[in-house]
Amino acid sequence: MTHTHSQERPSLTLPEVEALARTAHAGQTDKAGRPYAEHLHAVAEGVRARGGDAEQIAAAWLHDSVEDDALPEQWLREAALSRRTKAIVLAVTKRAGEGPEAYAGRILATPGALLVKEADLAHNADPARLAVLDEATRTRLTGKYARMRALLGLTGPTDKATGG
Repeated sequence: MTHTHSQERPSLTLPEVEALARTAHAGQTDKAGRPYAEHLHAVAEGVRARGGDAEQIAAAWLHDSVEDDALPEQWLREAALSRRTKAIVLAVTKRAGEGPEAYAGRILATPGALLVKEADLAHNADPARLAVLDEATRTRLTGKYARMRALLGLTGPTDKATGG
């Protein structure tokens, strides 16, 4: 398929991106059994609270869509989204067999991606979310998230805004 720039489509609005993401992940749940859209909403709000722009918020809504097979990568490549939004989504999409160092390197090399991943990690590591998991899973995930934060240079407190 060839792309013609004379037929530039207007970019999807944030409410449209949110609706697409909610539909794409409908029926999916997180590790705690909660509707997956709650995680997407929390990450999008985390990006907004950290000063992220509309392109980063759109990427937050879509950050797990390709990885979770909710939307095909081809859809993302052809979607009416900015190049930056697409690049961020692809940067935060884990690839099969990819080590954490390579994954972190790609995030750090992609403008705007670090903020989205920071919001994702902050929600993933939320003690209230982790509390409902069994101890072995909670310990494993806490270590995994801490390691990724370190690889990304996010060494400060996970979220000053929560206050406990």
